[in-house]
Amino acid sequence: MRLTAPTAWSDDRFELGEGARWVEDRLVLVDLLAGRLYETTGDAPAPLRESRRLGAPLGAVAPVAGRPGDWIAATGTGLAELTGADGVRQLVDLESGNPSPARMNDGVADPHGRFWAGSMAYDTTPGAGTLYRYDSTGTTPVVTGLTITNGPAFDAAGTTMYLADTARGEVDRFTVDPATGALSGRTPFLRLAGAEGAPDGMTVDAAGHLWVALWGGYAVRRYRPDGTLDRELPLPAAQPTSVCLGGPGLRRLFVTTAHLGLDPRGPLDGALLAVDVEVPGAPAQSVDRDIEDIRF
Repeated sequence: MRLTAPTAWSDDRFELGEGARWVEDRLVLVDLLAGRLYETTGDAPAPLRESRRLGAPLGAVAPVAGRPGDWIAATGTGLAELTGADGVRQLVDLESGNPSPARMNDGVADPHGRFWAGSMAYDTTPGAGTLYRYDSTGTTPVVTGLTITNGPAFDAAGTTMYLADTARGEVDRFTVDPATGALSGRTPFLRLAGAEGAPDGMTVDAAGHLWVALWGGYAVRRYRPDGTLDRELPLPAAQPTSVCLGGPGLRRLFVTTAHLGLDPRGPLDGALLAVDVEVPGAPAQSVDRDIEDIRF
């Protein structure tokens, strides 16, 4: 089956679908504010299976290397380890001391086994968000003064990172030291006008091009490494939130969307959508299993 137009992948509709990742042979995603983790196959549309339900918002998960079914999660005000059918171990609380009530938002593992996760204030207070790096040295705030932190997304070598601040309509590019994870060389990559939509979740494909979900823009876009637009894919949903390449040949583009705040909302707002593209992606990276033992 080849999908030539965006297709609803199930009848499920999410208030805030997010965090789409291709893990081994399946797609995982979250309903963020509901704190629920779902999974499905990439072969044909089917009902999604709920695999975890937390008592706090769940922004994204990354698999733990060598431990199938275990995850590092950006959840609530910090990071947690999810184990087995229902085990939850808090790793670190990052945002309880924020002057603005805040929560974790997006998060992803890089090719070197580190986990990166960002935060935001519930009321989107400007500058209240932070991007954190979690590795063998602990948890480090690496980019501050953000408003709605989304991404990051890494190239295959893990030496380039893209980071979105959705509220500001901005994506910046950083150079990453592969040995330490230190960031340098921050440069503007995208600056979008409000009518275009706001950059949300992102992924880098095998050609090094960046796919970006456009919240409020009814579309996802693919950008070349020099920041020029390669293509735009219109969608039948107002608020795309994350993108992931998986399924057959890793050429199926999955897009989560949200119906949060929409009144009225369309029939596909909040749906998981899928369409086939020419250039493949890569499976989600895993978090180094040894960093769970560090002391905070």
